[in-house]
Amino acid sequence: MSLLKIKEFDPNYRESFEGKDIKGMDVYANANEKIGTVSDILVDEQGHFRYFVVDLGLWIFGKKVLLPVGRSRVDHTADRIYTVGMTKQQAENLPEFHEHKEIDYNYEEQVRGVYRSEGFLEDSGSVDTATSRGMGTAIAPPPPIPDHQKHKNGYDYQQEPALYELNDENHQTFKLYQERLIANKVREKTGEVIVGKHTETETARVSVPIEKERVVIERVTPSDAGEAVPLGSETFNSGEVAHLEVYEENADIHKEVFLREEVKVNKVVDHETVEGEEVLRREELDVNTEEHPNVEGPVRK
Repeated sequence: MSLLKIKEFDPNYRESFEGKDIKGMDVYANANEKIGTVSDILVDEQGHFRYFVVDLGLWIFGKKVLLPVGRSRVDHTADRIYTVGMTKQQAENLPEFHEHKEIDYNYEEQVRGVYRSEGFLEDSGSVDTATSRGMGTAIAPPPPIPDHQKHKNGYDYQQEPALYELNDENHQTFKLYQERLIANKVREKTGEVIVGKHTETETARVSVPIEKERVVIERVTPSDAGEAVPLGSETFNSGEVAHLEVYEENADIHKEVFLREEVKVNKVVDHETVEGEEVLRREELDVNTEEHPNVEGPVRK
């Protein structure tokens, strides 16, 4: 099983830790002895933490080593990582970690060999010095792996829980919960408006004045009646005719269509603020101590 840097496994790994980053945490051998900082984290192909890459710049200048997660205690409150039972001599014996060096079975065995060696184990098969102080479980060498599997990542990290599993005694998590008020909007249909048109009828009346011509024949006696007139071509002309054209108007009533008005249909959004109020609960930490334990952080007696 190959190992990856945590950013190679998940570029957004910080989101899993609420934006916090374990990289950069200080590493302490005890409450007052800082030995370095975490420069990276190595995970397996399933994303399980396997090693912290510790820069021992303050302890051993320029050297980086691997710290199995089972030999650590993470204190998120103080942003610290404590090693379990590590001495400076053991740090010097650890093989140096190089950024571009392949991490194969043989390299990991060198690392594991230091943590299985004297100082972690008082003697073969006995509890380690950390266990004698109530800090963990004895580390026994794992069953041997056949040579043909050593270079195929045949190592099973579960066979050495004291190196690769977080110890419940040293990694207790007490979760404090808090309520928060969430305001969301839900879009609901409150109605529907259908705009159409229909035709209505009515009877309209209109008056149109028209003209009709008529011929009026009137016979009158001229003022010079009885006087003699000369005989000419117009007298006693039996073929004389008068022509008059007579006209009248007729009403032409018909319908035509014209644009009366336009109706525009659209929507506008009115804005208003709705306020809500709820009682929120928050859990606070109560720490009660007996006698005189060494406790870092807030203590309430």
